[in-house]
Amino acid sequence: MVKSWIFKEKGDTGSWVEHPESDLPDEPVLIDVVHSAINYKDALSLTRSAPISRRFPMVPGIDVVGTVRDDKSGTFKPGDRVVATGFGLGETHWGAYSTAARLKPEWLVKLPDDLSSRDAAAVGTAGLTAAMAVNALEAYGLPLNSGEIVVSGATGGVGSFALRLLDAAGYHAVAMTGRPGEEAYLRAQGATDIVARAEFEQDAKPIAKERWTAGIDVAGGKILANILSTTKYGGSVAACGLAAAMDLPSSVAPFILRGVNLLGVDSVMASQAKRAAAWQRVGAAIAKRPLGDMVFEHKFEEAAELAKNLLASKSKGRIVLSW
Repeated sequence: MVKSWIFKEKGDTGSWVEHPESDLPDEPVLIDVVHSAINYKDALSLTRSAPISRRFPMVPGIDVVGTVRDDKSGTFKPGDRVVATGFGLGETHWGAYSTAARLKPEWLVKLPDDLSSRDAAAVGTAGLTAAMAVNALEAYGLPLNSGEIVVSGATGGVGSFALRLLDAAGYHAVAMTGRPGEEAYLRAQGATDIVARAEFEQDAKPIAKERWTAGIDVAGGKILANILSTTKYGGSVAACGLAAAMDLPSSVAPFILRGVNLLGVDSVMASQAKRAAAWQRVGAAIAKRPLGDMVFEHKFEEAAELAKNLLASKSKGRIVLSW
C-alpha cells in the first residue's frame, strides 16, 4: 500500500489516503520517496488558493527525492538516490507527497555522493531557480565588483538561496524584506545590507535614481516595477516569481533609456544543460557553507498547515518534508 495526499476531483480540498501501488501512474521508474519540500506553488496547491493541479485525481508536490526501487528503462539501478523537479509534477502528473512515485527517467537526476537527500530536497525548485537566476545575470555580463544586487522575498526559499549563491560568488547582496526581525537570519544567508519591502510597494516612477547593478525578483507587480526603475544603466533583473502580483505596472523607460535587461527565469521545463549548471553551482555553495541554518525539517503529515504558514509569511528558509 501507498500513502498519498490526493485531490480526488476539482474543488476537493484533499486528504491523506492509503491506496494500492497499482494506482500510481504507469511510468518506468518506481522510487520510494524520502523527502520533498514546500515551495510557494506547493502552498498554493495545498490550500487550493490557485488551480495548480490540472488533472484529477492528483498528488501534489513539485520536488521529489527518493531511492530507486525498480527501473524498467534500465537507466537507474535499485538503490540509486535521485531527484526530480518540475516537469508538471503535482500539476499534470502525480507528485511528491506520497510514500512512492512512478516517474519518467528523463525527469530524474542521480544525486552526487557528497550531496545528502535532505539537502537535495532543500535545494529543490527553489535552489535551482535561484541558481538559474544568478547564472542568467552572469550570462549578461555581471561584473564581480559592480555594486549592489537586490533580492526580493529574501526570507523565502528562492530568496534565501539567492543570497547564499551571490555571497558564495563574491557579490554584494542586498536583502529586501517586510520582516525586519529576520535581519540576523538574512545576514547569515549572505546579505550585506537590508532594505524595507514597503519602499518598493508604492507606485513606481517610470525611471528613478540609479541604485542596483542587478536584481533577482520573486514578487512581480509594483516591487518588480520599482526594481526596474532603480536599476543602473546596462543592469539586469532576473524575474522568477509572482508572489506579490502577476502584473507589471512599469514603463518602457528603464529599457530604452538605461538599457536595462529583464530576464525571465523558468526551472520547470529548463534544459538538462541548464539544470546541470544550476546543480553544480548549488553544490559548490553548499560545500562552502552547509545549509543547516536555513532548513526546517517537518513530517509530510504537517504539510497542509505548513502551507498556510508559508502563504501568511510566517515561515522562512526551506521547509523539507520527511517520512
